[in-house]
Amino acid sequence: MNKPIRKAIFPVAGLGTRFLPATKAMPKEMLTVVDRPVLQWVVDEAREAGIEHLIFVTGRNKGVIEDHFDMAYELEHTLEARGKHKELAALQRDLPAAGTTSFTRQQAPLGLGHAVWCARDIVGDEPFAVMLPDMLSRGCMKQMMAAYERHGGNIIAVEEVAPDQTHQYGIVAKGKDFGRSFEITNMVEKPKQGTAPSNFIISGRYILQPEVFDILSAKETGAGGEIQLTDAMLKLLAHQKFHGLHYQGRTYDTGSKIGFLTANVAYALERAELAEDFRKELKTLLG
Repeated sequence: MNKPIRKAIFPVAGLGTRFLPATKAMPKEMLTVVDRPVLQWVVDEAREAGIEHLIFVTGRNKGVIEDHFDMAYELEHTLEARGKHKELAALQRDLPAAGTTSFTRQQAPLGLGHAVWCARDIVGDEPFAVMLPDMLSRGCMKQMMAAYERHGGNIIAVEEVAPDQTHQYGIVAKGKDFGRSFEITNMVEKPKQGTAPSNFIISGRYILQPEVFDILSAKETGAGGEIQLTDAMLKLLAHQKFHGLHYQGRTYDTGSKIGFLTANVAYALERAELAEDFRKELKTLLG
């Protein structure tokens, strides 16, 4: 039997420079898509998939993230006193149970691999998930859990992009096909144009075995002079199986301005109380 996936790492130490000045004092992960922080949407995805322990790898000026996942006594008291029971219930529903969140600090921006390594002692000797908070892909981790039950080992969510975009992403090579999943035979981080082994990109969701921490401990740098998670996974591939899951759904890259704006539009149009009026406003703007 496969060991269950109980813990997920959320690397939230990034500076968010593409969204300055909005992120000068506000972590980019706390920017809102409709009325929920981006990070809250990703945590919702994790909890839906059965994740029990949320591990946040933070950096300087990220204290508001800890506050968001903690009780707010004054706010809750005020809502109760004013009879705003619906809003109070929503806050309490999103609040993680005591002892189910952990925070650790990535003290320097040394790459995604380093951020994952920073959580090694909290994860321990068990498989775990990694969920990049920039990427909104509702239901993806639940699909990955199903793939993990089928294949075990390591699972990476992938999506297809146009061949002329492959140099912007981590890319996997495709082996034996199992329908929505397939064996991964190779990986490369941001290959030069025309050299990618496929057009399947690594899209920000992983299930990994704990042996990857041993590889990351060497702190070898790769593309951009950073400790790359893709490089560590490639070394682990020599000893363990990796499978790609072709996620059914759409991912919104909220780390880009277009992706962030598109996510807001898409998520607003799914809200029954907003969709009709919002659609009218969009039609007015578009002429």
